[in-house]
Amino acid sequence: MVVEVAWVNGLAAIRSLGRKGLRVLAVDNRPYALGFRSRYAEPRIAPDPLDDEDGFIAALQAIAGETDDVLPVFPTHDEHLNAIARHADLLGERYRFPFPGWDVLERIQSKRHQLETAEAVGVPIPRTLYPSSAEEARTAGEEVGFPLIVKPSANVGFRRSHKRQLFRCETPAELERAYELAAPHEPMVQELIPSGPEEMYTLGSYLDRGGQALGLFSGHKLSQTRGYMGSARAGEAVWVDEVVEQGLALLRALGFHGISQVELMRDPRDGRFKLLEVNPRLWQWHSLAAACGVDLPWIAYRDLSGDPLPPARMHGDGKRWAITLMAGSGRALERPPYVDAVFARDDPKPALVQLGRHALRGVRTMTGAGQRG
Repeated sequence: MVVEVAWVNGLAAIRSLGRKGLRVLAVDNRPYALGFRSRYAEPRIAPDPLDDEDGFIAALQAIAGETDDVLPVFPTHDEHLNAIARHADLLGERYRFPFPGWDVLERIQSKRHQLETAEAVGVPIPRTLYPSSAEEARTAGEEVGFPLIVKPSANVGFRRSHKRQLFRCETPAELERAYELAAPHEPMVQELIPSGPEEMYTLGSYLDRGGQALGLFSGHKLSQTRGYMGSARAGEAVWVDEVVEQGLALLRALGFHGISQVELMRDPRDGRFKLLEVNPRLWQWHSLAAACGVDLPWIAYRDLSGDPLPPARMHGDGKRWAITLMAGSGRALERPPYVDAVFARDDPKPALVQLGRHALRGVRTMTGAGQRG
């Protein structure tokens, strides 16, 4: 089962498992989810867990009742991951999980806990302060210096409320406003590393319950949907020993097992890789890892099914990934060899849907411009 399939991370997981001949149940609350268009998906509707967590869990129980199998489940977003982990006692007889129990995962989902654990094991972090009042936030701003960022330690509710991952602040007034908006979500004040998205590096991995790495991928972003934040638009595979070693050290210190992305940024001022965050699930461009020989959903499936594959390390340095067409944005063509996030010869319908949405957005933009003219 792949849960939350509206976008390319869910679509990629569906394809990874479907291409292996598996029956894939795709779950989302939106009937227009892109993953539902895949030839490998059997669509199932379930409530949004942020709106109706009990209904979401009941839907998963009902879907499991359609088969006698025990289902490895792959959530692609934190709200679904957290809801499943919180109810693992209800789901555990019918599901297998590529992530630890809620007693461990709840701590990992705190960005502050990630940063403090990283410091404890020697993984560098950006300078970060944890104010508990507006006055302390102002003082933190003076210590860190501008520009800076305000980001939540608890990010699920923050993203739903503000449609972003963080606030960038250029002035004390912007900091005060950002702290006020982020106050319900345990805000942190953090230095802004003066780098672009091309300096954001990823360790993508699957660790078994004993902490052994059964799949390792390393890469970096080339561009993203917003200049200093947002999700990947293009990425490149590149093996960096320091990124891999630091990421594994942190995951093991956190007590994590399963699929994850550890994201670090290289600081041009000292050349060190500094922790941005750990995503304890599939991330947006994991299909590039699969194209480099590290198919994380399949690796996890085999391990959860009791038939693990030998450990795999990526090949294909320099291979690229991109969302070529994206509604509301320009084209993102990359030099070959590259993997497109949507277009696939063996599964063309999602691409046709994406082309239609892109064209419709263009028509609406032109119509609106004409009306204003």
